[in-house]
Amino acid sequence: MKHPWFLLYFIFFSTFISLAQELPPIAIYQPKEYNAENQNWSISQSKDHYIYVANNSGLLEFNGARWKLYPSPSGIMRSVHVIDNLIYTGCYREFGYWKENNLGTLDYHSISDELNINFFEDEEFWNIIAVDGYILFQSFKSIYIYDKDKNTCSRITSDANIYKVFKVDVDIYFQKERNGLYRIDNGEPQLVSDHPILKENLLVNIYKEKKTLLIETENNGFYCLKEDGLNKWEVSANNTLNEVSVYRSTKLQDGSYILGTRSNGIIHLSASGDILRRIDTETGLSNNTIHYIFEDDKSNIWLALDNGINCINMNSPFSLFTENEGKLGTVYTSMIYDNILYLGTNQGLFYRKLDANNNNFNLIKNTQGPVWNLKVINNTLFCCHDTGTFIIKENKATLALQARGSWDIKPIPDHPKLFLQGNYSGLYIIENGVTGWNIRNKIANFDISSRFFEIQNNTIFMSHENKGVFKITVNPELTEAVETKIDTAVGKSLKSCIVKYNGSILYSDRSGVFKYHSLNDKFEKDTILSKLYTPGNYLSGKLILDKEHDMLWNFSENNLNYVTTGKFAKTPKINRIPISGTLPKGLTGYENITWLYQDHYLIGTSSGYVVLDLNKLNRKDYKININSIINHAIADSTILVDKTADKTFAYKYNNITFEYNVPEFNKFLDVAYQYKLEGLYSQWSDWSDTPTITFQNLPFGDYQFLVRAKIGNNLSQNTASYTFTIARPWYVSKTMIIVYVLLVVLFSILMHNIYKHYYKKQRERLLEKTTRELELKELENKQQLMRFNNEKLRQDIENKNRELGISTMSLIKKNEFLNNIKKELEGIDNVRDLKKINRIIDRNLSDSDDWKLFEEAFNNADKDFLKKIKSLHPELTSNDLRLCAYLRLNLSSKEIAPLLNISPRSVEVKRYRLRKKLNLEHNSSLSDYILEI
Repeated sequence: MKHPWFLLYFIFFSTFISLAQELPPIAIYQPKEYNAENQNWSISQSKDHYIYVANNSGLLEFNGARWKLYPSPSGIMRSVHVIDNLIYTGCYREFGYWKENNLGTLDYHSISDELNINFFEDEEFWNIIAVDGYILFQSFKSIYIYDKDKNTCSRITSDANIYKVFKVDVDIYFQKERNGLYRIDNGEPQLVSDHPILKENLLVNIYKEKKTLLIETENNGFYCLKEDGLNKWEVSANNTLNEVSVYRSTKLQDGSYILGTRSNGIIHLSASGDILRRIDTETGLSNNTIHYIFEDDKSNIWLALDNGINCINMNSPFSLFTENEGKLGTVYTSMIYDNILYLGTNQGLFYRKLDANNNNFNLIKNTQGPVWNLKVINNTLFCCHDTGTFIIKENKATLALQARGSWDIKPIPDHPKLFLQGNYSGLYIIENGVTGWNIRNKIANFDISSRFFEIQNNTIFMSHENKGVFKITVNPELTEAVETKIDTAVGKSLKSCIVKYNGSILYSDRSGVFKYHSLNDKFEKDTILSKLYTPGNYLSGKLILDKEHDMLWNFSENNLNYVTTGKFAKTPKINRIPISGTLPKGLTGYENITWLYQDHYLIGTSSGYVVLDLNKLNRKDYKININSIINHAIADSTILVDKTADKTFAYKYNNITFEYNVPEFNKFLDVAYQYKLEGLYSQWSDWSDTPTITFQNLPFGDYQFLVRAKIGNNLSQNTASYTFTIARPWYVSKTMIIVYVLLVVLFSILMHNIYKHYYKKQRERLLEKTTRELELKELENKQQLMRFNNEKLRQDIENKNRELGISTMSLIKKNEFLNNIKKELEGIDNVRDLKKINRIIDRNLSDSDDWKLFEEAFNNADKDFLKKIKSLHPELTSNDLRLCAYLRLNLSSKEIAPLLNISPRSVEVKRYRLRKKLNLEHNSSLSDYILEI
């Protein structure tokens, strides 16, 4: 956008006026959070940046991570002031100081008790001032001057009430009600002025401007006290100051003033007396009654309120405009044009004149509904709207282009009067002709909603979240799409977009940023720009171009990122601005940021907007502190530990808690902590916003606790550490280890003797057992050998029986054969020859050699049978023994006949005779008897 020169001039010189409604962040601390009473009366800060608050219940300490209450030593605590390393407080009939001990807690020392001061009735101390080694404690009746070096105290008393005491350079002033203004000189009050204004008005504060005292009253504004008298300070804020009652005020480091009222919040005045801003409960404070104002070392404004404590981050890079009624809605786009700030939201187009007294936004008529974009083209402001495209002139909107759902408008290269518009239904050509702005034509053959698109050469690149990236080639007349391709080098992704940056087409989504290269006609990942998206920090792929400053913006989960190019190199540089999770945000995927003036940018949110000032993003150094160390056993109460010295804890107390902090009070600057315990964990823990960690049941040994912090994107400049030791339990102490060693030695000797005796017995038993086993083994071997021999004998008998059977059958067959031949020869007539042949046959039939052969075989098969039966029956003949042998072989009579060369009948006779010789009973079987022998 190109602003007219007069607009830039106006914005530059009226920054505060134009954006007076944008307020700095305000951190609110309620009584339930700091765990004390509602009312707070005074605030101060120590050198280690801790905040101390005087509360009805006592002294509140805030280190940026947690609040801690120290009960008041006497009644309501009205005042607090940190001087050097001591925290001085004033209460009911009591004043003294608090000092930090080595345990990280505060101990109270009563000055008034030590000096035995006698107070007036119901005396309370409302102010504490330090000057030239003296501490002044002010009540309504007296001013006590405490000499720190001499440890003495003097007192200035007054019949009239002493309302307040003021330090102006090295001078101390105070007001006596209805008496005038006094100054303390050499420990005595001196009247400065008893002007009626000073007698009739209560004074709030006194400031010195050159040689003039600037005196502020509660109800009548400021007066200038000079040598020539008291005059009204004529400033533009006087009308407002006459309508409010101011109770406290302070002059800030930048020369401006903060005024705290009794019921109207605070008023911020410039050094020249102009109202810069007013803040009350409607615009961010939690209470309108201001009891005290304090500016800390980081220019944060602390307010002690009648109900709670507030901290205004005056130097925060963020200032907020929040509209709580819901009329404005979520801001999608914004722009400053012709001295008017326009906001396009989901509710319509709103405007506000920058130089108007009324800071409220008003809806432009007929623009109800979502406003997607605002563009200035040829000095004409276009509003891309859900219902079409409006031309905006101040607070009037004219529907100029009626194609529904206008997303964006871009100029077409080489066609100065033609512009490309993306709509719900596709792409349109817009013409700035003689009759004004109109739709020349819709690009045919392409009907897809076109929210993000860019033009390069004769190609239109369009990104659709659900369909991918399209490359559309149009004809020279820009009337139709002649070719439409989906680029497969990149995918499709929700919250993705396409933008042109430094002449290059960029596509971005969760996987990174891709640059289009025309030479190879495809998108390739840009490794530098892809660093915009860090792992686990992705929020949206939308890239927002700031053409005025050649910057590219992107929103991530915890950062606002922007890309710039160096003055001497074109390499992009990524800058990150930390964003707190509590900072208001806009709709994801519809993030927007607009340049306002100088280094100020407007960021749309879901309930208004945030203004970012890049000049306030200066890097700061932060230091992390270990506040306290708590040691405890499981069943015992906790014990605070001296954090200044290393220590050894008894094994019983092997549970230890560390509390740590970074004193940072910026509402939108997150602090995260990371720790490790060397000796137990060698790795750093994950980042956490919890400022405490407890280790339980630690084993004995040496440990070193390390903790560091990350404030936004900056690491703390130091790593806090504490070294400690968990002592050995008594049962593993050195003495007990010696006892254990002696016991082990004695036990070893005893066990050695026992085992020696035992193993001797075992050896004897083993030898005896082995001997028996050897004997049994030998016996088994003999039995095995016997079994082998018996088996061999059995096999030999079987073989002999087989041979005997074969021999017997051979004899039977031979004799049968010879008998058959003999029968056949009986029919031959030649008797002489026949007898000769018969004699040969008979000789072979009765061959005693066959019997001898058979007998030998039989004896081999059935050893001693013939001897046994011969011994049992000596009367048996050789023929009887022969018959017994054949019966032993279980041969039938028919089979025996050929062997004996007799008939079967003769065999039966022989059997009968044999039975007689054997004396067998009639019913006894001869064969069974023979077989049983």
